[in-house]
Amino acid sequence: MPRARDADAFLPLNPVDYQVLFALFHRELHGYALVRAIEARTGGRVRLEPSNLYRRVRRLVRDGLVEESEERPAPELDDERRRYYGLTALGREVLAAEARRMRGLVREAEAGRLLARS
Repeated sequence: MPRARDADAFLPLNPVDYQVLFALFHRELHGYALVRAIEARTGGRVRLEPSNLYRRVRRLVRDGLVEESEERPAPELDDERRRYYGLTALGREVLAAEARRMRGLVREAEAGRLLARS
């Protein structure tokens, strides 16, 4: 993966990486919550095993798109072993750039009459 700080250097994103970043868009989540959020949003089409998820998360952290959070949402109610993750500014830029890229693909498909315009 690129080490550049240019969001476009990360495109196109792997679809599962997109799902991980998108799941973290609104709030920080721990690993199991990430798995559940992705599975729920995709209707079960994307299911991540913990080892696969953490391998991806480590790479996204290394690439500067995700960071481990220092804060706990509710420390007194939470398992202290959980690690929470959130998007970095670069991660937000990459996620938005990928969404724009995909929107362009849909527009091409509509213009070419592959898809009906919505």
